[in-house]
Amino acid sequence: MSEWKQCCLADVTESLDSLRKPVKGSERNLGQYPYYGASGIVDYVDDYLFDGLYLLVAEDGENLKTRKTPIAFLANGKFWVNNHAHVLKENGKSNIRFLSYALQVADIHSFLTGSTIPKLTKANLDKIPIYLPNKKEQSVIAEVLGALDDKIELNRKMNATLEAMARALFKSWFVDFDPVRAKSEGREPFGMDADTAALFPSRLVPSALGDIPEGWERRSLSQTANFLNGLALQKFPATGAEFLPVIKIAQIRQGNASDGADKASASIPEAYIVNNGDVLFSWSGSLLQVLWTGGKGALNQHLFKVTSDKYPKWFYYLWVDEHMAWFQSVAASKATTMGHIQRMHLDQASVLVPPKALLKKMDDMFAPSFTKRLELGIENKKLLELRDYLLPKLISGEIRIPDAEKMVGGA
Repeated sequence: MSEWKQCCLADVTESLDSLRKPVKGSERNLGQYPYYGASGIVDYVDDYLFDGLYLLVAEDGENLKTRKTPIAFLANGKFWVNNHAHVLKENGKSNIRFLSYALQVADIHSFLTGSTIPKLTKANLDKIPIYLPNKKEQSVIAEVLGALDDKIELNRKMNATLEAMARALFKSWFVDFDPVRAKSEGREPFGMDADTAALFPSRLVPSALGDIPEGWERRSLSQTANFLNGLALQKFPATGAEFLPVIKIAQIRQGNASDGADKASASIPEAYIVNNGDVLFSWSGSLLQVLWTGGKGALNQHLFKVTSDKYPKWFYYLWVDEHMAWFQSVAASKATTMGHIQRMHLDQASVLVPPKALLKKMDDMFAPSFTKRLELGIENKKLLELRDYLLPKLISGEIRIPDAEKMVGGA
């Protein structure tokens, strides 16, 4: 650390706050350029104020204290910024990506003002102390941490693409019945081999749900999968060194069982223990569903663990997803402080089940993408843990670059 120097943020950056310009939502024209606020992109607009790589730092908001998301982040390319984020660029003395990491671990509490809504003024932002090695070392540190972040983001995008592809295929086969309609019109179904196409029927038949493929059966979600509600885990407190992190909606949102979670007894019934690969569905408050990759934990009340001994995971996951908009509208209509659905809504949600031979063929199409999503999610958790371990140690000089590079290379 002897060769590192302390300076203020204003010494190594140039402020472009004077170029910011807020635009009311009613006055924005939808376009291709990101519109940034205190915590990232809030909209897209048809014009831009900045072009290049810049560092944005939150100016106000509760996140300055809670730091649930980064308070400093990079914006690259053409974009617009409102007056809730400071805009900084390099002045030749620093690496902008290094500064973004330095601010992620900086203690800014004493620089905040505002009793109700925390605020980081331009004057106080300028005073934040930063420890800097030489610029070459800054760049290498930024590259090491950036390699992890870039891989994490690539995995996230791959997972989003895999899920979007699965949804599109599911809609084509189970909602729009495209292969059946094609065969009924004398056309070859798109995107499948002859053996798979032969298993689809060639006509739709009337049913209580409307026209459905011949030979397919109607079931309900509650008949398709088991929806196990979690425990009131305050009744199962942790005792001793052994415990399980409590998985609530907050943990589902952040994708991690251990980050700030409550602790529960490790001796709860096995059915209520959550493991990677489980499907979790929050039925109260914020209704959402995830393929869990956040590590072992305990299932809290207001969450379902969804399983089935009859149907593959992708099948019930995508059927829950198909009904999610309706579930959310039901929850939103509840005249209570926290909207929710009830088990009768699982009974009312219809599922179409194809014959066994066709379902088995479908499994060959859907299952590999779900396996890959699970692998990428688990890998991302490990990469995030490594990044979070290295970040403060590299920024402080506690771990030197060669050691960090070995750890990242191994990962």
